[in-house]
Amino acid sequence: MSLVHRLLPTDDDDVGLFVVVISALAALNGLLFGFDTGVVSGALLYMSETFPQLEANAFLQGTVVSGAMAGAIVGAAFGGRLADRLGRRRLILIGAVLFFVGSFIMAVAPSVPILIAGRVLDGVGIGFASVVGPLYIAEIAPAKIRGSLVTLNNVAITGGILVSYITNQFIASLAIDAGLSWRVMLGLGMVPAMILFVGIIFMPESPRWLVEQDREQQARSVLSRIRNGANIDAEMDDIMQMSNREEGSFRDLLQPWLRPVLIVGLGLAVLQQISGINAIVYYAPTILEASGYSDIASLFGTIGIGSINVLFTIVAVFLVDRVGRRPLLLGGLTGMFVSLTFLTGAYILPGMGGIIGPLTIGSLMLFVAFHAVSLGSVVWLVISEIFPLNVRGAAMGVTTLVLWFANFLVAQFFPSLFEIGPTVAFGVFAGIAVAGFVFVYALVPETKGRSLEEIEADLRETGVGDEELSMTEQADQSDRVEHGDD
Repeated sequence: MSLVHRLLPTDDDDVGLFVVVISALAALNGLLFGFDTGVVSGALLYMSETFPQLEANAFLQGTVVSGAMAGAIVGAAFGGRLADRLGRRRLILIGAVLFFVGSFIMAVAPSVPILIAGRVLDGVGIGFASVVGPLYIAEIAPAKIRGSLVTLNNVAITGGILVSYITNQFIASLAIDAGLSWRVMLGLGMVPAMILFVGIIFMPESPRWLVEQDREQQARSVLSRIRNGANIDAEMDDIMQMSNREEGSFRDLLQPWLRPVLIVGLGLAVLQQISGINAIVYYAPTILEASGYSDIASLFGTIGIGSINVLFTIVAVFLVDRVGRRPLLLGGLTGMFVSLTFLTGAYILPGMGGIIGPLTIGSLMLFVAFHAVSLGSVVWLVISEIFPLNVRGAAMGVTTLVLWFANFLVAQFFPSLFEIGPTVAFGVFAGIAVAGFVFVYALVPETKGRSLEEIEADLRETGVGDEELSMTEQADQSDRVEHGDD
């Protein structure tokens, strides 16, 4: 039995090493995403040495951090349509270039506005990556291991966060000039951008996108390679059948049969971002410093948090196609509520002052573990699965746009919320975990072990009546009636 079959939940001969390798290369999008997300947390501790105006201005600090989120909103807004127009592979290339340029601008920024501009440009690359990474992997992966392969993107995101925490702590321990430290931290983002740029050489285009462009022969060739030479006729027939439907648009997302799917996608996107994870990723050193730890100790503590994040995201890789999407989401949200309750209690109960620090780290690690195995891993996967092929790019763009807007709000306003009081901040997140549990239990479907075409066919069968046909389908039907066709 091959290494692929030992690690992933399948014994099928059509699952070869090549599809795993190119999925891992595509997941480098997530590494860039994660590195940029995490690196600013450490850099923020030292920026005031260069820009004193950041020292006591929580809103300006939030603006520096959320600049990347503002850029990601722009990237997500256009990323879906660009992925459909230019192709998945080309958009990955553009994102890598933006990451590189944005990191360079941040490293040499002479002023706060230039620093924010670099963050925004970097954020556009993040927006592209967050749309096209899971989308590309979902479209090349066999159904039985699609969850595991798409979750590689989340492993890369958490791995990028961990790498940024480690490099932050290492650079801080060198005791170099504080004004240079943060520039080195942010400038290191150029390295993974170059790695992704080189990795693109080995990545084929998505066969599903090629079919959409009427390049059937090329699609067959690619699909044959990523299916390990197995018979692909049945899968190609399914892809062709779904591709023959009308080209989708943003307006088509409002069709009655798609509205429940859109609600699920948007709801999961918002829930993932406002659950509290981004407050921890962006401001973990600040939170730990407020609990009594020094700068160096706070950065060291983030390495433990980042390690837990990576470990439990890897656990999700092995569980998501065995246990399913819904059980992981529901279990994770329960654990998140418990850990946030402990974290809130550390600041409420009398006599807890001496153990606020250790209890804060322990609760943060517990929260990150439950988030990583549930919302952190499963949301990107479900969003990439539930939308039909003809609107998948547009749908990914819309949901990711909303996701980054929610992320922006957390990044911008958490410092101000934390100034009001940690009990308020973490109590709000605990309430969100409860609301998220209800949402998932009531609305989120299970997609484990089903092909993208099967999921779409089921949605159309259960959600479309004659009166709910899309505008294009209605026009086609009317045309046939006028010409006397059956």
